[in-house]
Amino acid sequence: MRIARLAACFLFAVFVFGFGCTAWKPTPDPLTGFHKSYKVLDQSIVNDYQNYIQNLSPKEKQNLGPYPASFFEDNTGQHAVKIEIGMDGNEWEHILVYDKDDKRVKTFKYVAGHYRS
Repeated sequence: MRIARLAACFLFAVFVFGFGCTAWKPTPDPLTGFHKSYKVLDQSIVNDYQNYIQNLSPKEKQNLGPYPASFFEDNTGQHAVKIEIGMDGNEWEHILVYDKDDKRVKTFKYVAGHYRS
């Protein structure tokens, strides 16, 4: 009886600590190494991010703020545009990354936070 109880406690502990407590892993920040930019962007980047916004769903476009885009650059000549959309209790971020030739090379879309409406 004592061995059965010990075995049951051990299995319970393995179940709780092995499966029940998984750590939440936040999305790595795609803007690591970038800093806010106040320079005038190349027109090809402006056209691209405005086209990106025009191709969002109607619900996403409806939830854009008055200044939906923020601009970033790094020390290698790359640029990035961050578009923030608050929708259904989630703060969505769309990150468009451009190489030093102003061509989009990566796009990220993820939930950056939550809010209560």
